[in-house]
Amino acid sequence: MSSPPPTADRSVAIAFVRSAVRALDAPQRAQVLAEAGIVPGLLAEPSARVPAAAFSRLWIAVARLLDDEFFGLDARRMKVGTFAMLCHALAGQATVGAALRMALRGFGLCFDDIGASLRIGGGAASLVIDNRIAGGRQDDAAQDARRFADETLLVMLQGLLCWLAGRRVAISRLDWAHPRPAHGDEYRRMFSPLLRFDASATAISFDARVLQSALAVSAVGLKAFLRDAPQSVFLKQVAATALSDRARRLCREALDQGDPAPTLARVAGLLGLSAATLRRRLEDEGASWGHLKDEVRRGLALQLLAEGRADAVLSVGEIAARLGFNDASTFYRAFRKWTGSAPGAWRVSSLAAQTLPIPGGVP
Repeated sequence: MSSPPPTADRSVAIAFVRSAVRALDAPQRAQVLAEAGIVPGLLAEPSARVPAAAFSRLWIAVARLLDDEFFGLDARRMKVGTFAMLCHALAGQATVGAALRMALRGFGLCFDDIGASLRIGGGAASLVIDNRIAGGRQDDAAQDARRFADETLLVMLQGLLCWLAGRRVAISRLDWAHPRPAHGDEYRRMFSPLLRFDASATAISFDARVLQSALAVSAVGLKAFLRDAPQSVFLKQVAATALSDRARRLCREALDQGDPAPTLARVAGLLGLSAATLRRRLEDEGASWGHLKDEVRRGLALQLLAEGRADAVLSVGEIAARLGFNDASTFYRAFRKWTGSAPGAWRVSSLAAQTLPIPGGVP
C-alpha cells in the first residue's frame, strides 16, 4: 500500500530536488536520492512533493558527497561544517541586526560568485542578493543554477533570521530576478504573497524593527538548531508550527476573506483555546495579540498599496476599511508609525521602484 502524499506544510516541491541533484552524474544522483529515501521516478513528476525530512537528508547527502553545503553552485566550496561555525559566531552578538550583518560577512568569505547585502528604508529591511553565477550563459542548466542559488541563499538567510529572532519573521515582499518558474507559486508559501518576477535583483523585505531585537539564542537553542540542520533552517519556510504563526495566519486569512476586525476571541476559538489562554501562550512565545494583528495589517497594507494592476488598485480609504480602521485618518497615522511615510507617498515610491534599479546598500 502506498503512503499518502506529503502535506504541503511539511513538504518540498520536487523542483527543488531536481535542482539539488542537477549537477551530479547518474551514479552520484542515485546515491544521494537513495540516502534521502526519495524515489528517483518522482523527478519526472512535475507536481510531486517530498517530505521536508527527506529534502533535509538530501541536502546533507549532497553536502557530504561534494564537501560543499551550497550544492556546488559557487566556484568556491562552502565546506561541510562552515554553517555550524558561522552559527557559533552569530550566537555571541547582542542584536538580530548585528548577527545578521555578521552572517552576511561570513557568506561573503565563503563565496566568490554570490553574496547579499542589507538595505534599510521606509521602515523595511531588505536582504538583496548579488548573483554572478554562470555569467551570461542562457542555457537551461545555467539559468536553473542561478535561480537555485538565489533560492538556497534566501532559505539560509531567512532561516537564520527567524532563528536569531526566536520566531518566524514575516516577509512582506519578495522581488525575484528571474522569470516565473513552473514552481513559482511555491514562493508565496515559502516567503511572501507579495511577489514580483523579473526584478533587477532578488530580495526579501521585512519589518526593520526586527533588527533592533535582542538576540533570542541560547546555548541549548544553538545546539538544537544545529542538531536539526538543515531542516531547522528551511522548515521556517515549509512549516509554521508556533502558536503565534498559526494565529498570525488565521488573522491574515480573516482579512483576506473580508473580515476587517478579526478578534482575539475569534482566533482563539478557531485554535480551540480560550482568549485568555491564547493571550498567555502568545506572551510565552514573546508575542502579543496587539503586535501580531498590527504586523498582519501592516503586511497586507503594503501588499495592497504596492499592487500595480489597474483593475485591482484600491483607494487609501478602501484599504483602511478593509484593514478594519474606523476612518482613513486613523489608517494614515498607523501607516506613518509603521513606515515613516504617508500611504499615498509609499504607493508612488513602491510602484516607481518596480521599474528602477535597487538603490545602494547600507554598510
